Amino acid sequence: MGSPETTTTSFPSFLKPLITIDASVSLFLHTLFKPIFPIFLLLLLEYSADFWFSFPVSLSLFLASPSFSSLFIPFILGHLLDLALIGLIKLIFRRTLPHYNPNMSPAVRADNFSFPSGHASRVMFLATLFHLIFQNHGGLISDFILRVLLGRHFLSDVLAGAFVGVLEGIVAFRFLRF
Repeated sequence: MGSPETTTTSFPSFLKPLITIDASVSLFLHTLFKPIFPIFLLLLLEYSADFWFSFPVSLSLFLASPSFSSLFIPFILGHLLDLALIGLIKLIFRRTLPHYNPNMSPAVRADNFSFPSGHASRVMFLATLFHLIFQNHGGLISDFILRVLLGRHFLSDVLAGAFVGVLEGIVAFRFLRF
């Protein structure tokens, strides 16, 4: 099944027990759910929340629909904010990706760090921004927990990425509209 070890360079020593628990729970979830999900679905989720896919789609929609530019500007600026903020946090913490799913790497990687999850932050950023724009109180559906099940991130990476994404969605909605 593999060891739940994780490599960190900037986490304080008092967090080591929490990191070990996080790695163990994440490995358990990955091992439990990996046989259940079809590979094409996992690959679709991997690509759909990737910056190199979602940013060009947002930019294309903005260029193709000038009448809706006020809606797409927060998407574009929010994606750039996400890229910068997640990149900065990853450089600070430098937590390596889980080692137990080395064959699952279809998306282009900008780094080898896992904390926080950029995919989770982008999904939550978009969900939050959609929610705020359309005021849909029916609930938000997100695939962010699948990042753990895919073995691409630890549970805490996804939770931190989701938190950053929600903040980015709020900032984009409140301050990045023209």
